[in-house]
Amino acid sequence: MASPYRALLAVPGARAFVTAGFVGRMSMSMVGIGIVLLVSAVTGSYGIAGTVSATMAVAYAVAAPLSARFADRYGQRRVLVPLVSANAAAFSLLISFSLFEAPLWTLYPASALAGMTQVSLGAWVRSRWSHVLTGTAIPMGTAYSFESVMDELIFVAGPILVTSLATGVHPAAGLAVAASCTLVGGLSFARLRGTEPPPRPRTPGLSPRGGVFANPAVRIMTSIFLFIGIVFGAMDVAGVAFAAEQGNKPLAGVLLACYAGGSATAAFWYGARTWGSSLDHRFLIGLALQAVLLVPLPLIRNFWLMLPVAFVAGLAISPTIIPAFGLVERLVPPGQLTEGLALVSTSLSIGAAAGASLAGRVADGYGAMASFGVPLTSAILAALVAVAGIRAISKRELSSQTIAE
Repeated sequence: MASPYRALLAVPGARAFVTAGFVGRMSMSMVGIGIVLLVSAVTGSYGIAGTVSATMAVAYAVAAPLSARFADRYGQRRVLVPLVSANAAAFSLLISFSLFEAPLWTLYPASALAGMTQVSLGAWVRSRWSHVLTGTAIPMGTAYSFESVMDELIFVAGPILVTSLATGVHPAAGLAVAASCTLVGGLSFARLRGTEPPPRPRTPGLSPRGGVFANPAVRIMTSIFLFIGIVFGAMDVAGVAFAAEQGNKPLAGVLLACYAGGSATAAFWYGARTWGSSLDHRFLIGLALQAVLLVPLPLIRNFWLMLPVAFVAGLAISPTIIPAFGLVERLVPPGQLTEGLALVSTSLSIGAAAGASLAGRVADGYGAMASFGVPLTSAILAALVAVAGIRAISKRELSSQTIAE
């Protein structure tokens, strides 16, 4: 392991919350595709499966920043324990309604409840890093790179695991394991009090109204990541539909893992380098590269050829996401950091909800190849919005920002 990462994990308490956080957020790469696999097996429709998955994602996107705000205000443990317990109950309902062929409409409130209680644990982990690294010589950019590697490892292992369980064991097995990861990892994370950031109660008259979203720069970043989320959500559904169309549905997780594996490779390389360019410059380059590397996907008609093409396309993810988290850290006050990171993360989920639904509809109506046009179009829009939006953010906040990694 490169020396910057060794130093990072040598921080007291770091290994414990990294491990718990890894298990707890394993589900983030599993619940979406798990719902698609379960509901499509029951209903026979990718479109319905996509909308049920989208319902969960929208509910999650609305609720996760609020739970993160409460974590900033009251402490992570007090919020996390009841939240993950409720999440396990909600997914149990969704699985039961699906298997016992309850009326179709019941899947939507159950999915919404699961989304409302899902935790943006990656933001909580990054907030802990900000707390434990205060006063050390280790830059936050290294921690963000490391967490991006963890995220992508999750997106490599998660789709393979959930697909294998859903297709080889039982359609509900993948989703059940995903919910269990949230419960076990979340409770383990909550008990680690030594690295928990101190609560920062709201100060009447001093705390800004509207939360962190009142910051105009954060609103710009959130809108950009809405389009990036469409890319991710559409890739999940398009990948499953493409694998099924090619007669390789059990290998859909492998295809999605190749895409995530490209990002993990790029993240590890990114964090081990010293960067002198500004965060916004790197962010714009990452967005442009993402759009370019997605161009070949709608043109590939062979499953095995798609695997390396998807890996190459994934190389642009981390060089986009890592500087984005760095920008958010600089744009929000410390007492709102968990909320700010959660807002950026959940804006991806809102986009993913739209992307999953749209790609599912396109796959149902026009085939899997056409559905790959959804992530490509959204990546182009993300880059265009960023070019216009980044210029609107104050030069005092962005233009001079660099990371000494």
